[in-house]
Amino acid sequence: MVDFALTLWEALWPLIWIVIKILAIVVPLLVAVAYLTYAERKVISAMQRRKGPNVVGPLGLLQPFADGVKLFLKETIIPSGANRAVFLLAPMLTFFLSLVAWAVIPFGEGLVLADINVGILYLFAISGMGVYGILMAGWASNSKYSFLGSLRSAAQMVSYEVSMGFVIISVLVVVGSLNLSDIVMAQKNMWFVIPLLPMAVIFFISTLAETNRHPFDLPEAEAELVTGYNVEYSAMTFALFFLGEYANMILMSGMTTILFLGGWLPPFDVAPFNLIPGPIWFALKISMLLFVFIWLRAAFPRYRYDQLMRLGWKVFLPISLAAVVVVSGVLVAFDMLPVAGGMR
Repeated sequence: MVDFALTLWEALWPLIWIVIKILAIVVPLLVAVAYLTYAERKVISAMQRRKGPNVVGPLGLLQPFADGVKLFLKETIIPSGANRAVFLLAPMLTFFLSLVAWAVIPFGEGLVLADINVGILYLFAISGMGVYGILMAGWASNSKYSFLGSLRSAAQMVSYEVSMGFVIISVLVVVGSLNLSDIVMAQKNMWFVIPLLPMAVIFFISTLAETNRHPFDLPEAEAELVTGYNVEYSAMTFALFFLGEYANMILMSGMTTILFLGGWLPPFDVAPFNLIPGPIWFALKISMLLFVFIWLRAAFPRYRYDQLMRLGWKVFLPISLAAVVVVSGVLVAFDMLPVAGGMR
């Protein structure tokens, strides 16, 4: 009996260990999403000279949990003309995709759930699938406002994914590897934001459009679409969309950090910078980018839809495509082609 128990434990331990590692990523991420909503309300209120959340708990720190409890206890209302299965599946898919992408994100040297050699392709594939949840929600709601919002989102995400793809290609040409840890280690001497600054700016602005954030929140335009694709959602179904959007904000900030800001690497490899653990640097860089997300929401008006499309197709696409040619040409001209994930 003891031998059987030991054998069973040895067989189950790898699965249990994977579940522990997944929880170690998902639980802090959900807490971060909750407090990102709090930080957004506090930062915007400070910029507008208001107090923001300050009642529930000290300094309003328990407000995200109060909001979560409220959404959990509310009734989920499904429109009578909606496709029930697709209506309920759409927010689940959006939330699920925002979590599974973190499987390949390296938080530090060796601190990654799945260190696969095509990590950047995995991330790009997951971000490309995000549009399905929004399209499903818009169609299944049986509402013209939801449907128009989902169509806007689909066109917007597809448009900016093209320029994002070319920006990623320019980084991959420099590194010579699709592994995210290799991309970070290739920035040991210099972060890519310095030589590839225009690409970093285009990528970050494209992440704003990809996550439907200001000034590109056209799918949620309150004036004409009454919040767009999620207008018919309430309670936990709405909360899943909400959580998915903010988790995607953190994910896109993490991608920008890995591609251009050196991931977990410190800005200078000298004391006291190199004494701070890598995951702390990674979190600080993501927090800085998230502050910019919030800052832009408070500072900029919404783009018109034609301006949004013109920026994506007539500005970002030609520049990012030209950058791939220029970066490749410079590497060939100066004999700097990457060898085994590093520069020659």
